[in-house]
Amino acid sequence: MKVFRSGLLLLALLLSSAAAQAEPVKLRFAVFIPEGPTYSLLLKPFVEAVNKEAKGAIQIEIFGNGALGRNPVQQAQMVADGVADLAWVILPQSRGRFRDTEVLELPGVFRDLEEATNVSTHLLKKGHLQGFDEYYVVGLVGTGPTSIHSRGQITSFDAIKGKKVRAGGAIESSAIRAMGGVPVGLTINEIVEAVGRGNVDGITALPSTLFDFGFVSVVNTHYFTRIGNLPMAILMNKKKFDSLPIEGQDAIRKFSGDWIAQKFNAGLGPYYLQLVKQLQDDPKRKVVIASDAEIAQAEASFRTVIDEWAAQNDRNKVLLKSLIDEVATLRKR
Repeated sequence: MKVFRSGLLLLALLLSSAAAQAEPVKLRFAVFIPEGPTYSLLLKPFVEAVNKEAKGAIQIEIFGNGALGRNPVQQAQMVADGVADLAWVILPQSRGRFRDTEVLELPGVFRDLEEATNVSTHLLKKGHLQGFDEYYVVGLVGTGPTSIHSRGQITSFDAIKGKKVRAGGAIESSAIRAMGGVPVGLTINEIVEAVGRGNVDGITALPSTLFDFGFVSVVNTHYFTRIGNLPMAILMNKKKFDSLPIEGQDAIRKFSGDWIAQKFNAGLGPYYLQLVKQLQDDPKRKVVIASDAEIAQAEASFRTVIDEWAAQNDRNKVLLKSLIDEVATLRKR
């Protein structure tokens, strides 16, 4: 009888051990943005692809709409602290944490979203962008140039002069200043009220940002020019990544880097164009696409911004050369 009981106990322990091993490692993915196109066209497909590929080794769960934290400034720190295992991060809002990616924000560099994303991805892959020691970078993308949106005040390059324009960060503020405007710092949550009350004349924004955050309700004039790019990333806690079973690591690697870039370009690129057309088709709105002459005028004004940024230190000079070389290489393909 004792032998029988011992056998049952051993069997129970083995079954318990097997069940424990079969439990997937749960990972928390923090997403502070609304569940719009970026969520549905990039973030959700990434999670679904990884979970399927991992075959039960890991299980990523998205916590959307800021469920783990709504403040965009805190997303990278949440990953570093382990509050989240992964997060969607707007890099310029991380307050100096990723200084190398400032080179991706420089004004007048990129033509569109696809170029910004491909250059960003290639620079990271080649090891040119440092400062991610605490993280595994799942993907690094770029939005392409921001533009200026107002309530009728700004319809040309010359019209920017003297206007108060909300800018999204230090480099974009320098760009607005170089164009003759007066940059104003506001959080995302302050923009609608500030524009509505006339505290600012215009804002810099992407087509998606206008709709996702409701800015479109307080502006009616859209001057599409090429200002600065907004680098964004899916970041994962490096220690957590290293601790995963190999099947989980391999699944995340498979859908990192180029896969993220291609998915972002294929989904968000056409979506941006669709939103621009939607604005153009609205008879209550005025949409102005900057002419080649105006783009050249803007780029000339940005030269000082770029030169001053490069002159800050030798590291910036190296990064700027890497950026220029990568853009040139991409445009030859």
